[in-house]
Amino acid sequence: MYQTSLVNCIFLFPPLSGLEGNQTDLDKRKEIFGKNLIPPKKPKTFLQLVWEALQDVTLIILELAALISLGLSFYHPPGESGGEMCGSAAGGVEDEGEADAGWIEGAAILLSVVCVVIVTAFNDWSKEKQFRGLQSRIEQEQKFQVVRGSQVIQLPVADILVGDIAQIKYGDLLPADGVLIQGNDLKIDESSLTGESDHVKKAADKDPMLLSGTHVMEGSGRMVVTAVGVNSQTGIIFTLLGAGVEEEEKKEKKVKKQDGAAAMEMQPLKSAEGGEADEKEKKKVSAPKKEKSVLQGKLTKLAVQIGYAGLVMSSITVTILVLYFSIDNFVMKKRPWMAECTPIYVQYFVKFFIIGVTVLVVAVPEGLPLAVTISLAYSVKKMMKDNNLVRHLDACETMGNATAICSDKTGTLTTNRMTAVQCYIGDVHYKKIPDPGVLPPKSLDLLINAIAINSAYTTKILPPDKEGGLPKQVGNKTECGLLGLILELKRDYQPIRNQIPEEKLYKVYTFNSVRKSMSTVIKLPDGSFRMYSKGASEIVLKKCSHILNEVGELRVFRPRDKDEMVKKVIEPMACEGLRTICVAYRDFSNDPEPNWDDENNILNDLTAICVVGIEDPVRPEVPDAIQKCQRAGITVRMVTGDNINTARAIAIKCGIIHPGEDFLCIDGKEFNRRIRNEKGEVEQERMDKVWPKLRVLARSSPTDKHTLVKGIIDSTMADQRQVVAVTGDGTNDGPALKKADVGFAMGIAGTDVAKEASDIILTDDNFSSIVKAVMWGRNVYDSISKFLQFQLTVNVVAVIVAFTGACITQDSPLKAVQMLWVNLIMDTFASLALATEPPNESLLKRKPYGRNKPLISSTMTKNILGHAVYQLVIIFTLLFVGEQIFDIDSGRDAPLHAPPSEHYTLIFNTFVMMQLFNEINARKIHGERNVFDGIFRNPIFCSIVFGTFVVQIVIVQFGGKPFSCQPLNLEKWMWCVFLGLGELVWGQVIATIPNLKLRFLRRAGQLTRKDELPEEDVNEENEEIDHAERELRRGQILWFRGLNRIQTQIEVVNTFKSGTSFQGAGALRRQSSTTSQTQDVTNVSSPSHVSLSNALSSPTSTTAATAPPTTGHSSCERIP
Repeated sequence: MYQTSLVNCIFLFPPLSGLEGNQTDLDKRKEIFGKNLIPPKKPKTFLQLVWEALQDVTLIILELAALISLGLSFYHPPGESGGEMCGSAAGGVEDEGEADAGWIEGAAILLSVVCVVIVTAFNDWSKEKQFRGLQSRIEQEQKFQVVRGSQVIQLPVADILVGDIAQIKYGDLLPADGVLIQGNDLKIDESSLTGESDHVKKAADKDPMLLSGTHVMEGSGRMVVTAVGVNSQTGIIFTLLGAGVEEEEKKEKKVKKQDGAAAMEMQPLKSAEGGEADEKEKKKVSAPKKEKSVLQGKLTKLAVQIGYAGLVMSSITVTILVLYFSIDNFVMKKRPWMAECTPIYVQYFVKFFIIGVTVLVVAVPEGLPLAVTISLAYSVKKMMKDNNLVRHLDACETMGNATAICSDKTGTLTTNRMTAVQCYIGDVHYKKIPDPGVLPPKSLDLLINAIAINSAYTTKILPPDKEGGLPKQVGNKTECGLLGLILELKRDYQPIRNQIPEEKLYKVYTFNSVRKSMSTVIKLPDGSFRMYSKGASEIVLKKCSHILNEVGELRVFRPRDKDEMVKKVIEPMACEGLRTICVAYRDFSNDPEPNWDDENNILNDLTAICVVGIEDPVRPEVPDAIQKCQRAGITVRMVTGDNINTARAIAIKCGIIHPGEDFLCIDGKEFNRRIRNEKGEVEQERMDKVWPKLRVLARSSPTDKHTLVKGIIDSTMADQRQVVAVTGDGTNDGPALKKADVGFAMGIAGTDVAKEASDIILTDDNFSSIVKAVMWGRNVYDSISKFLQFQLTVNVVAVIVAFTGACITQDSPLKAVQMLWVNLIMDTFASLALATEPPNESLLKRKPYGRNKPLISSTMTKNILGHAVYQLVIIFTLLFVGEQIFDIDSGRDAPLHAPPSEHYTLIFNTFVMMQLFNEINARKIHGERNVFDGIFRNPIFCSIVFGTFVVQIVIVQFGGKPFSCQPLNLEKWMWCVFLGLGELVWGQVIATIPNLKLRFLRRAGQLTRKDELPEEDVNEENEEIDHAERELRRGQILWFRGLNRIQTQIEVVNTFKSGTSFQGAGALRRQSSTTSQTQDVTNVSSPSHVSLSNALSSPTSTTAATAPPTTGHSSCERIP
């Protein structure tokens, strides 16, 4: 009964005041209709993650080898002298007591594998937890406006209930299904459900159903929520997609074959529906299709190359050991193969195989994926504190390679606190807001009504939170500035709104990027209509045929009056950085009623009331942030919908452009004229002449922004593929945010659609937060490089030691368990230590790395090989003469299950000490001398180095047989530490060797080549040119310059011969002027461009002497 009456109450007669907010009622609704939540997919259990970690091929090989070793260790050949009969690898067979301990090595390897698996599973578990935490954070950020108890409040999307009245507006992602009860010019994008890209018009009397997961593209309105959570349209689809996940995985292939078309139709639903907890899991399905980030691509290639090298080394090691054993026993000593000795021989072969696998394990940097994960997760966590909410992990690292940022103006570069500071009303330009007494009463009344009614009713100015603070601006900030003007004129807008509530508005033409204006029609008491309009001043003034004079009467507004007003009022306001808004109105007769759908005729023949100059001050921290970007090799471009003069003034204040510089500052119309051909198609060649110098794009549409971003990314004119970051807040910014390498959405002013398309959400809408993202991105890249430098030094040394030792002494000086400790467990800690280094300002003092720069730089290669040489010299000295130096028994030529030797323990301990001190060296990868700089700012690093040292003491002193260690006395420990400290001294020696002396190392570090990349990545390469290449390129340029100069002069001579007078030369001059625009913005531009422009400037060039002077730029492009 309750349910039926409730449904009737809600859906048939929805109260405009919304739900009362009574807790009992709210709980009842939750119980009957459910919460607005879609249950996330269950996370993998720890045991499932353990099982996944066990699938690693290397670990499986080790496990099998360890099990075979374990089983064979319990076999003893018959007879007392069986062991001697069966031969030996070196030095005879151990006594019976030692043979009994043979199982320990196999057991220790298994134990090490268990440790590695648990550590890997734990890290995967933490990573998944991190993803879910990030997802829930994104969900908490999502709020929606609903009416409860006649009050408009912001509610988390999860708290919306059936029966709530939700206020919907441009840019919203609808959180639930509902029925429209009042709408203004509402258009919905239902492509996520239907696949149809056309926007659907909605009205209370025609097609009022609104569905969750669809986007509001225009207009505003109110809807009664009819279904939430799993009962909503999105919920039903997600339930179908998520139901029986395991069954779905089993039937995946079957579905692909049978229902290919259906699967294709369902795919957009997975990616388009955002804000759901299982979004990440769904994205994993299509992850391989997504282009890899710069770092991912480089790491994948590096891992493959190292894997191949390790496989070759391990194969050679096993082959040599088996051959040596076989030749020694069956050829040299001429022993027969006896059946009872087979298990012994197999045991030897298994031992050799374990050594080979150990070499492979050491060669492959297992710690690398962990280092990447830790570094990204750590950075993402810290970036949240810097107001960057990262939605896609790889965006964090990509941002470090950014070469261009296309930023919005309002709210990002400015404070987004609009204040009306000037106005033009009654033929008078007031530099300050005037006293209302001096204004014509009729004009004043019209202005107050026009602003109060023709603004979103959700836009308000509230009292300040703190006493003495500024009033709180809620809603559209430009409209807040206009409402502030009403308050400055000592009037109030609320009584007018109460008199004409939103439901009584006859027709609303909401603001969009095409109209650049908003208009509202009301019905007057006499039955006639009045339309109030406001928008960009030059656009609205073009539609005005009258203006109110000094006494509030209409006078004709002629074209020359408009031009004069633009010059004397609008341009001076704009040059002071003010946003200019024109307020106008028009009266209509009710007989006949106008055709409101005929926009061109309706939004015309207006009467101008006032032009308002609104100030939005530049954020105080922005100029410094932009200077940091420019120093870091990042070009900042402003893309705004504002007037070109306003945009230029703000750009100068921000430091994007400087007086006297050669730059482009154009509006959308001019931009399209320059980049499009006669057919209206964008040509990349034309785009390449515009974007390098473009700094400000004003009066731009979202399409212009997308075109610019695409043009910069697709350009191949420079040696490096540009990596572009874009900021956006509007619904139509979605395509540009998607196209960009990194899309930043505004957390405060941004629409849900923009946030959905973005990679990072700026929670404070501040440009300086983007600079912090660049710093963190570069820090991730550097952290991985630091870890690689350390890891590869360990790998190179361990592989060479294991290989050489095995070939010469038929046994590796570093045992399998010891290598596992060094390579897997210690490197896991090292990845944590080096991947959590905090960033510093010095990261912004260098240029971006670029896509084709080797992951291992020449400095890193020098460090890796330099430290490897030191470590190998020490280890081989200890291996071959260590027993004489320290007067101990030799560990070489030990039998199969011999007890641990002091000799080999000394080698192992010295090796670990050298790694510990080399970990400190690895903190610096650009040749810095002070490796201790900032070490205490990273407590994780300090604690891990100290902790590893303590564990090493325990292993050596108490590890015994499992770790093949013999306890060492204090003197030998001091020697080990001393040799380890030598790493720091040797690091200083390496730092003094200039890279130019080691040019061959550049090839050693060249781990990414263009021919290895997939076809689509080749154009996106970005290569850093070293000095040798630069000199070579300079030589080529000089050669082409000379050649082209001669060609130019010949062309000019031919032009004169053909009798075309000066026109041909002038055309050539103009063409060259345009071509030379790209010269000073690329590191090394095309030789023909350089030569042509130099030919023009050369005193010997006939063209320069004869052609009439032309300016390559219009008046708005260069600051005088």
